[in-house]
Amino acid sequence: MTVTTAEPRTLAETALPVPPRPSRLWPTLIATAVGVIILASGAGLQISWAELPTLPAKVAEYLRLMFAAPNWEKLPRALEETWRSISMAWIGAILCVVISIPLGILAANGVGPRWLRTILRGMFAVIRAVPEVIIALVLLTVTGLTPLTGALALGIAGIGTQGKWVYETIESTRSGATEAVRAAGGTTAQVARWALWPAAAPSLMSFALYRFEINIRTSAVLGLVGAGGIGSMLSNYTNFREWDTVGMLLIVVVAATMLMDAISGAIRRRIMEGARSRGLGRNS
Repeated sequence: MTVTTAEPRTLAETALPVPPRPSRLWPTLIATAVGVIILASGAGLQISWAELPTLPAKVAEYLRLMFAAPNWEKLPRALEETWRSISMAWIGAILCVVISIPLGILAANGVGPRWLRTILRGMFAVIRAVPEVIIALVLLTVTGLTPLTGALALGIAGIGTQGKWVYETIESTRSGATEAVRAAGGTTAQVARWALWPAAAPSLMSFALYRFEINIRTSAVLGLVGAGGIGSMLSNYTNFREWDTVGMLLIVVVAATMLMDAISGAIRRRIMEGARSRGLGRNS
């Protein structure tokens, strides 16, 4: 009986085939197209590049005019208008949350029917595409130059973003409670009340407070188009070139915004940490 031995293979025979080098054609074309778009955008703006070196000196001069000696005589009125802006932001946030939470829950997968989810998500996308200023300008023809215009604009504009946050939060929750309620014969409303809301409430409340923070900043911008608040006062004194008063108003706006952000942030952290603490307590 003869035993045959296999001849040893060379390294070239045992090596795996080298895959072809990936094509760089499409990344190169995309990068080239992006570069062309950027250059075309810069050329279309008709920027005077020769004036760029003088901009730092001009900015420093206006900063000196505004903040070297701010005019504090208008401070009481500035605080009143700031409170009006905060009220606009708060009412807008409440309006946004009250509408977006039920609609966002219905737009989540596994809650509302497919046709309804498609309509609601499309509506949220359309609202997100329209800036708050445009909504305020449209509402001005109906409600006039009043703080109500700003509050409604903030509330309507926030529905798009808030609604998306709601259905994404609902979809990220565990499905065990939802399945249990459905197995017990629960309706969609009962599923939302007893399964989805307890799990998503801390995150949704946190998002609602964050919406309020955004509205605080946006309310000052809406005032520039006549919606009332500190923005209107800032626009008026800027038009009259009273830079010392403008500087005081900017200080008030920044201080009020930072204060509201700090308070809202502390409440949001308490909501989230409290939710985690309660969860740990139940598991222990």
